[in-house]
Amino acid sequence: MRLIENASKEKLRGGFYTPKPIADFILKWAINGSRDCDILEPSCGDGNFLKSLKSEGFLYNSLTAIEYDPLEAAKAKSIELSNSEVINEDFHTFCTTTKRKFDLIVGNPPYIRYQYFDKYQQVAAEDIFIKAGLKYSKLTNAWVSFVVGSSLLLKETRGKIGFVLPAEILQVSYAQQLRTFLAHFYNKINIISFEKLVFPDIQQEVVLLLCEKDQSEEHHIEHIELRDSSELKNLDLYRLKFPKKRIDFKSNKWTFYFLGQDEIDFLENVATERRIPTIGNYANVEVGITTGSNDFFTVPLSTVEEFDLDAYAKPMVGRSVQVNSVIFKEDDWLKNKYSEAKAHLLVFPESKKLNKKNGAVKYIAQGEEMGINNGYKCRIRDDWFVVPSLKLSDALFIRRNNIYPKLIINEAKAYTTDTMHRVFLKQNTDLKAFTASYYNSLSLAFAEVSGRSHGGGVLELMPNETERILLPYNENNSKLLGQIDSLIRDKKPIEKVLEVTNKQILQQNYGLTTQEVEYANSIWRKLSSRRLNRGK
Repeated sequence: MRLIENASKEKLRGGFYTPKPIADFILKWAINGSRDCDILEPSCGDGNFLKSLKSEGFLYNSLTAIEYDPLEAAKAKSIELSNSEVINEDFHTFCTTTKRKFDLIVGNPPYIRYQYFDKYQQVAAEDIFIKAGLKYSKLTNAWVSFVVGSSLLLKETRGKIGFVLPAEILQVSYAQQLRTFLAHFYNKINIISFEKLVFPDIQQEVVLLLCEKDQSEEHHIEHIELRDSSELKNLDLYRLKFPKKRIDFKSNKWTFYFLGQDEIDFLENVATERRIPTIGNYANVEVGITTGSNDFFTVPLSTVEEFDLDAYAKPMVGRSVQVNSVIFKEDDWLKNKYSEAKAHLLVFPESKKLNKKNGAVKYIAQGEEMGINNGYKCRIRDDWFVVPSLKLSDALFIRRNNIYPKLIINEAKAYTTDTMHRVFLKQNTDLKAFTASYYNSLSLAFAEVSGRSHGGGVLELMPNETERILLPYNENNSKLLGQIDSLIRDKKPIEKVLEVTNKQILQQNYGLTTQEVEYANSIWRKLSSRRLNRGK
């Protein structure tokens, strides 16, 4: 995490300005031929939305623009729009003090973490959340409070918001209550995403969030994906008037809506009517060991030998490339060990129990010269070099994945860092059956729905997200484990594994038809292909 004194001006202000095609499109959708709207731009920067209002000749009743940075506010004022006012103020303060209401609120809110707020902004942001009946968290980003606050400033019966937001809104945990809030507050929600990056300089995937409230009882949502922002020019606005998918108020993530309504209905039916359990029914998933400095505490054999650390070096696996199997055996660990991979975790005792005759003291001193002891996770310990929570798990689940996420039996009894999750089986769960039961198209589809995608096509799942993956567990599935392991060791495509497993796991044991199995498989391919294509 970067300290505030090292952050760039753009980082502190969250200022990455909106390309003209996007500003033009959002305004075109929002105004939609109206001539008398009261418009608010809560984070106008140097005025890209204002420039679009002027260049495209949109008509309106009044325009209010807010900008925290005085230099940027001055640039926005110089555009000299009629019936407009540019206010140099923090939006949070404006939101909590103004009595005005608006028909349209559009913009590209700043992406600023809580720790970069000053104390007045933090208090005002929390006030916005309280007014909306939401709980404020220190994990919350500024764009979340901008969306909530803007929603509260709309007129009572009707109103629209149109924002450029990070794609995180679809999936991150800290935005979950925002998704719930929006689903209830608005009647129509459209999400537009892009295959290509809109802001390539910051590698930030964004979406357009277009929300409308009216006086109906309906709540619908739609997702549209375009190649890039240039395709907005040809997007039919009529399509946005009638989003078709019913909002699922129970759904934690909006990645669900990349699917069609029939696909969503199928997954919901399988999860509820077929009563297929989840990983969390059979196991507890926890983060791996937080060392405080993986570079210091995870070492290759050469370092163990150089400092005579054999008494403190424990087997470990820390990277997905070190595991090309479903069963991580001792032979696999030995292969890593002698290949100079970081296959050892250094587990030191408290200082009074250290052997002063071997190289541990020298190695620890070297760590102090490097400043390892000053890192936050290390300096809060009684002895900075004593790593806590050294539990061995039954299985491992890789946190960040490419083609598909792996669940692996920890036969080698290896420790792992926070690059992998530790999986602890509950009582009366068969480890082999548990692991084999995971390798099917339905579980992989739910892994895509439960997780979050990052740049490069990476799929990340946190422990609670992993526990939500459907797991069609059956003890007879243990017979499949050897075949699954062999196929993956031989580097066969995961599709070859699924050809074998889907028939027994989904059809024979859970009664899915051949057509339903193919449907589950097509959903998984659709979600994973979308993610992987974005990484190209």
